[in-house]
Amino acid sequence: MAKVIVLFGTKGGVGKTFIAVNTAVCLAKDEAKKVCLIDLDMHVVGDMARMLDVVPQKAMIDLIGSLGQLQDVGFKKEDFMTRGSYGFDFLPGVLRPRQASHLETEGVKAVFKLLDKEYDYIIIDAGKNFSDVFVTVLNQANLILLVVTPDVLSIYQARWILDALQFLHFPLTMLKVILNRAESSSSIGWKDVGASLPIGILSMIPSEGKVVGQALNRAIPVVIDNPKSKIALEIKKVSHELVVNSKLFVENFEIDMGQLKEVMLEKSGEFWKSQGISEAPSEIQGASAVDGIILLKRRIHSRLIEGMNLKRLDLRAFSDQKKVKELREKAEMLTVNLIAEEVGSVIASPEVRKRLVKEILDEALGLGPLEDLIADPEITDIMVNNKDTVYVERYGKITLTDKKFISNEQLRTIIERIIAPLGRRIDESVPMVDARLFDGSRVNAIIPPLALTGPSLTIRKFRKEKFKVEELIVLKTFSREMAEFLKACVASRKNMIVSGGTGSGKTTMLNLLSMFIPEDERIITIEDAAELKLSQAHWIRLEARPSNIEGKGSVTARDLFKNTLRMRPDRIIIGECRGIETLDMLQAMNTGHDGSMTTIHANSTYDVLARLDSMILMSGIELPVRAIREMIASAVDIIVHTARLSDGSRKIVQIAEIIGMKDEVHIDIRDIFKFKQTGVDTQGRVLGEFKATGQIPTFLDEVKVKGISLSEDIFKAA
Repeated sequence: MAKVIVLFGTKGGVGKTFIAVNTAVCLAKDEAKKVCLIDLDMHVVGDMARMLDVVPQKAMIDLIGSLGQLQDVGFKKEDFMTRGSYGFDFLPGVLRPRQASHLETEGVKAVFKLLDKEYDYIIIDAGKNFSDVFVTVLNQANLILLVVTPDVLSIYQARWILDALQFLHFPLTMLKVILNRAESSSSIGWKDVGASLPIGILSMIPSEGKVVGQALNRAIPVVIDNPKSKIALEIKKVSHELVVNSKLFVENFEIDMGQLKEVMLEKSGEFWKSQGISEAPSEIQGASAVDGIILLKRRIHSRLIEGMNLKRLDLRAFSDQKKVKELREKAEMLTVNLIAEEVGSVIASPEVRKRLVKEILDEALGLGPLEDLIADPEITDIMVNNKDTVYVERYGKITLTDKKFISNEQLRTIIERIIAPLGRRIDESVPMVDARLFDGSRVNAIIPPLALTGPSLTIRKFRKEKFKVEELIVLKTFSREMAEFLKACVASRKNMIVSGGTGSGKTTMLNLLSMFIPEDERIITIEDAAELKLSQAHWIRLEARPSNIEGKGSVTARDLFKNTLRMRPDRIIIGECRGIETLDMLQAMNTGHDGSMTTIHANSTYDVLARLDSMILMSGIELPVRAIREMIASAVDIIVHTARLSDGSRKIVQIAEIIGMKDEVHIDIRDIFKFKQTGVDTQGRVLGEFKATGQIPTFLDEVKVKGISLSEDIFKAA
């Protein structure tokens, strides 16, 4: 397996091509190694070939183009490599500058895979310009050599490029400095250079301009042209160090997570011994492979918090996205190096490094294991029972994930990180809280002593895009006829209640109904936690406010409702009626605010009536049941009932009209549309159909008089 050494510079003229050529000569002639020298400096195509006095006929781009054929005939390096007189093979990236843009990363990877079996060392001049090919080449490296000169500009650019490499998750342990033209006249001293850069200096190559100039003019490597010169002796010394010092190299292999877990378990044992403890604590003994990674992340997480003093960071800073970005960039560089210190050269794979860095940063500065779950558009609910148990809901089905938190303290920190920017707190005196994320997702958290198994967190994700009518028809949430009827109800300003159980799609349905409201109407919404997403321009959004830390300053939905009546609304939409505001809503519906809407928790359309009764009575208002029911019958026109079925699908299972009072105490309510389940298929999907009951709405003529098109045929029973 070849050791891959990549040389690059911070600017042109630092001598990286010269050093790469002479190092290849020394490794091939003095150390008797099989060497391949590759020129991937696309900025100056052909310079390395002229330095070697060769005229290559083939380049890497030709080899990439022949990869398909080589699968049949096999790879013969003599067909593509240029063999010089110094004992090594030479391969330019391209032969003409215009070919450079056609080099593709996957092809470059495939070439390295071929060459890996043919050579002891592969030396690459990678140029100085960042590109996809440049990063791909660095990802193949076992050792990265940054060539700098002792001048202010070169050192400044070197520090910048080291920062960039750390952002790309390359640990500093992979990099060494080659200081060229060291201690030349008017240069910065090597000690000052070393103090300015966070990586070690592997070699200080002396400045011998005359010797180098003669060698370049003769197109002969300086280690051949003037082998006794100081510069030649230093390059030979470096080349020998590359052979005898295996610690310089990071073993670059595509490590999978299974391998990583095994290594982490081994490393965790070493860690406890390094702390003077003969064996791991009892709760860690017999740990699984996953626990090994958790231990690693816990150590790095702890060091990161200490190194950046994150414990003293004001949690309100997380509401400033610019500050969060700056903080994350700084933490990212530190994390890359901490990983390298903890596990040495174990993780050379850039994919694994990137994944581990992301997870640690998510835990230190983000929402930890929840970050990926929140980003997954298929997940609608996230349920954290405790630090080791996280469930999600996808397409209505609840499943257990493999996500875990480092500790209860970390889970508690993430909860605080969510609520602190909102001016909320959670502690033993206030052990439960409702809040929402910046994207509108609803959050409920509860901690000990109320939560006996540790902090618990529930997130109802906020869908960024509203469902459209056609989408929901395709999903079989309702039928086209039901959609036409609901549209007519909204347009004719019928008062509507959407009912259903938790997670049945009530808010989704309320969002859908709001789409049918004309653009020229003034809409005011009132919510405990803002979830509604209306498209109309004339929309005022109000949200209730809980009391502050001192228990003051709360503004209830009822307070907002009373104020709304003074704001000249055309439509009032309450996100959910759950208390005394129910009475206010019914009164408003009865006094000129037609077309209002709300949601309510209930098990059926008939249960809605009982729920309305009980909420008004429990609020302390002393009204006879008959008066309450007459108010309901007069105020509410349509009830739309939603349900989540056994297969996780959400449907409108009933649309009913409230006709009026049957007698002195009973409300006359009649279904217009129903979903009838007929069975379950082999995949567990619910089978059934939407049907009209044959009941024609009593307000059909009113709808037609208003010029709203609604065919009577859609109400005919099948």
